[in-house]
Amino acid sequence: MKSIASLLSVAALGAAMLISPGIAHAAAPNYVALGDSYASGVGTRSYISSSGSCQRSTKAYPYIDATRIGANLTFVACSGARVADVTANQLGSVTASATLVSVQVGGNDAGFSSVITECAKPSWLGDCTGAINNAQAIINNTLPGRLNGLYGSIRSKAPAARVVVVGYPRLFNGTDCNAGTFFSPAEMSRLNQTADLLNAKIAASAGAANFTFVNPTQLFVGHAVCGSPEWINGLSNPVTESYHPNVTGQANYANLVGAQLD
Repeated sequence: MKSIASLLSVAALGAAMLISPGIAHAAAPNYVALGDSYASGVGTRSYISSSGSCQRSTKAYPYIDATRIGANLTFVACSGARVADVTANQLGSVTASATLVSVQVGGNDAGFSSVITECAKPSWLGDCTGAINNAQAIINNTLPGRLNGLYGSIRSKAPAARVVVVGYPRLFNGTDCNAGTFFSPAEMSRLNQTADLLNAKIAASAGAANFTFVNPTQLFVGHAVCGSPEWINGLSNPVTESYHPNVTGQANYANLVGAQLD
């Protein structure tokens, strides 16, 4: 009798398993990637044709990370974007359904491209000191308020999302190996200090919003312009590829950011 009862129990269990609904799988996360050329993937030399002047790349860290975690990616980062551009042109993609958001912006507000262009000139032709001083003034006095406003808008539009704020690497290792540029050691040092200042202000605003800040500084040490291996392009053709992470740099950004998204 015991063996018959056991068989009946097993049969009943099997029947229950057949008629029970399958185990529900977690829905894929909805990931919105906001930001500027560092987030869009400028520097990788390979862009999604439909992205036009925004120059979004499948080799950019948001695309890599979305693929790794199986997320539904809304990729709206755009080359040249400032905080105001993210607010006007990208923020509309952030909704209450977003579960993950990354945002990398602020470099263009400080005039990243124009500062590099000025400092790359021979000292008798350019005003690197003035360009850096102006950038630092913007970073100290203007950028925090802009970031606070943007981060507050992101939180109000996606109250349940995990938000990761991404910083910028130092561009130089102390050596200028590029023909056609004239960065002095003192200028490279000040430019690196400016990157640190930019990260400090971005991190402070991210912390005030209870967002996670990802700082790439240490990861890129030894791999900046003229590094070995080099993860950031030096002066390049076309010039728009210059001073941006290359494919390897974006892959390493993906490792860093992805650890906070997954």
